[in-house]
Amino acid sequence: TGPMSLECLGNLLRITLSAEYFEDKYLSLYVVDQSGTARELDEAMAAQCGYTVTYNTWRSIELHASALSCHSHLQKDVFTVTIQIKVSHTPDMSNATTHEKSASCQYGPWSPRELICESNYMEVSVRKEVPQSIKDFVQDEPEDWILVFPEAKAEEASIWQIVFHQPEEKRALLVSNAWSAGYGLNTTDSRVLLRVPYTAAQVQLLEVGVLLLAQQAARLCRSNQLPSLQDQGITFSVLRSSTFYKYQWVILMVDTAVACPVDGVDYTNKTITWTVPKYIPPLSAGVTSFKDVLVEAGVDLHKLSAKEMASRKYVLLNELKAIIMKIPIGAEGGYYKTSVSNGQLGIKYTINLFLEHQWEDNKWRLTKHTIIKEIETPSEQAEVTITNNLNLSARLMNVTVGTFLPDVELVNLTIEGVAVAVPEAVQHGYQIHRTRYANGSKAYEIQVPLDAPSVKKEYMREDMRAYTLNVTLTFITYPSSETFAVPVIALSAVKDAVLPSARGFCDGRNLHLIITRGNVDQNWLPFISDWHLTQEAAQKYNYILRDNGTHLAISVPFLSPHVSYEDFHNSAIKASFHLTLKDGITLAQRRDFSVSCIFSPSELIQCLPNGTVIITAIKLVGGEDLDTALLVLRDRQCKPSLVTEKTATFKFNVNTCGTSRKSNSTTMTYENEVLYFRPGNDTPIYQLKFLCSYAVKQSADVQHESKKNPPPSIKPGFGCLTLSLKLFKEKSYSEPYQESEYPVVKYLREALYFEVELLQPKDARLALNLDDCWTTNSQSQDSLPQWHILNHGCENNKDSYRTVFHTVDYSLRVKFPQHFKRFEVRMFTFVQGTSLIQE
Repeated sequence: TGPMSLECLGNLLRITLSAEYFEDKYLSLYVVDQSGTARELDEAMAAQCGYTVTYNTWRSIELHASALSCHSHLQKDVFTVTIQIKVSHTPDMSNATTHEKSASCQYGPWSPRELICESNYMEVSVRKEVPQSIKDFVQDEPEDWILVFPEAKAEEASIWQIVFHQPEEKRALLVSNAWSAGYGLNTTDSRVLLRVPYTAAQVQLLEVGVLLLAQQAARLCRSNQLPSLQDQGITFSVLRSSTFYKYQWVILMVDTAVACPVDGVDYTNKTITWTVPKYIPPLSAGVTSFKDVLVEAGVDLHKLSAKEMASRKYVLLNELKAIIMKIPIGAEGGYYKTSVSNGQLGIKYTINLFLEHQWEDNKWRLTKHTIIKEIETPSEQAEVTITNNLNLSARLMNVTVGTFLPDVELVNLTIEGVAVAVPEAVQHGYQIHRTRYANGSKAYEIQVPLDAPSVKKEYMREDMRAYTLNVTLTFITYPSSETFAVPVIALSAVKDAVLPSARGFCDGRNLHLIITRGNVDQNWLPFISDWHLTQEAAQKYNYILRDNGTHLAISVPFLSPHVSYEDFHNSAIKASFHLTLKDGITLAQRRDFSVSCIFSPSELIQCLPNGTVIITAIKLVGGEDLDTALLVLRDRQCKPSLVTEKTATFKFNVNTCGTSRKSNSTTMTYENEVLYFRPGNDTPIYQLKFLCSYAVKQSADVQHESKKNPPPSIKPGFGCLTLSLKLFKEKSYSEPYQESEYPVVKYLREALYFEVELLQPKDARLALNLDDCWTTNSQSQDSLPQWHILNHGCENNKDSYRTVFHTVDYSLRVKFPQHFKRFEVRMFTFVQGTSLIQE
């Protein structure tokens, strides 16, 4: 029926604004007076002028207008109200659309006294009672009236002033002052009206006991005594006042007391009990007789018959001293609405009851008391259901959150710590759908692709992956604008894990392992046992490590610290390399790979033409307690020149170290053994035999032409060399002195081990030769005295303890032996005569 619907309900007009039409729009309410001027309706004006604006759970807006509201037009028991609504899509109300509606309602007959208790104001209207003797008098001239009472208006039947009766004093206000204080006063041809906001200064709270008898109440009021609080005291908002109005030249006074219940509601056994006392002292002043005429009740301003109440399981009791109404919580006619307390979601049952009580007494004859009461139960905690329905074919996580009441709206999502408004969520891969059900409730469905960045993926086992959606939804309630959050953690297990696979091969001197990445190992790291294999770590051992995102390739030399030697035969050595992929966060072991190859034993031995033999002994798997540094040859004085955890390398001449030889007509064969003895035991527990064979009779035709070789020459030139000079602690040249250990203190004739290294350029064609080396008594190289320890590259023959040169062999640290010079000097000091020379 359009954006608005209107309904006449006794002395009230109800205008309902359509929730569907006004949803997501901004609006302003106006009341149009009889001159056509639109006046904006705010809270203060509504309470003063007889309007009430309420919101229900369907987000509909209801406007109640009293028959005697400020700008209604009353004529012959018909009142007309015109309202105007401006609607805009923006808060500044630009480009607003205006809707105007008028409604006329018939109401009558009027009771001598009528009271209305609305949610934001109290209203009392009384019939004007003008004695016949006063009507017979002749009206004075208006100017004579003004001279006597200048405050009173000259119009017929106008209100002059109002007097408030309070326990400590009486206070009189002129009409203009009363309006400024928020009171609403008006007169019609037949009635005087007073409207009081609950927040008005003169309003008092009064406890009324429901066990008081009518006679007791009347007696106590006459004696100006307040009743004591009985077993079930009900609090009333009360205003006792007398209103003075002018009729011709006479000032008349009427009692305009008003009282409305504030509480009287109890919640027990899932039932709402509303109790309203019948005898209210401020309304019964001067009354000596009392008789019930009518008690009716209903919901949403609609009166209900006894049959309708019974069908809804309502109970209406008209007791001797009180009217009691009982409503089951959740019954038809009410509705649930959302509440939020300390961020926790709850629900309340709300019902808009009204009660109409009519009685006769000897003072007013008939009084009609209409009470409109919105009752709201205490909040009960509500659980939010979260359902995860995986759409595997579409690879979508479908998470349904709800249901919620109609007054709840989703406003944003917190994705990975960032709050995102609902319309922007699609940019993060989120699709949000709202489902409305027949009863008005709603649920929200969130669809997220499994491959969305915000969905956490974790390998579980075998071919299973766990997908976790962790998002927080923020909701708002209307019209209270309270917010609450619902954390959503949805877990789905999917059989889509692709584990990394590997293939391995060898090329004679290296072991190669190529790992093809899967879809679960993006954060898995390569480890060799507990050693994380990084690019820097690989370079340290001359390993080659390559990772292009889809493949991880590792190459390690046959003789490497991390290669295991599992079996050894005369013709073959089985070598294996093991690699583990571990979780980058938990370091849990995820996947093991290995490559094994058969190598020739010839990889362990070199038989050089000059009779030098280089043999590398290896430690087999299972021999972990074997110390490779204690390996020896047949001559136990021959120890390894290079030792690692798993290997020991010997370099010796075939005529030394206990080497035996055999010969025949064509070859000379040299044989030796690498042995390992336990301390105190002469039986070796490790024995590796090896041999080198040389041809003894071998001829070849060589064409020779004698030419005189030119003498070698060196062309002088200029270049930049970077050198280092280090002092080592032992003859093995394994540990240099650190900078923090200088100056080094030595005894006389104690050996000093020096090493000179060519750092740059690293050119294998270059060889380092030392010319002059000398010592001084201070840090200045030019100071005196000086003593040469090397002279033109040779030992100083004048030295009592000549400098000793040491050979430099290839090792992991020494890539180019020709770039090193090592020599040994005996500790000495400078003397002059028989005295030491000291700096």
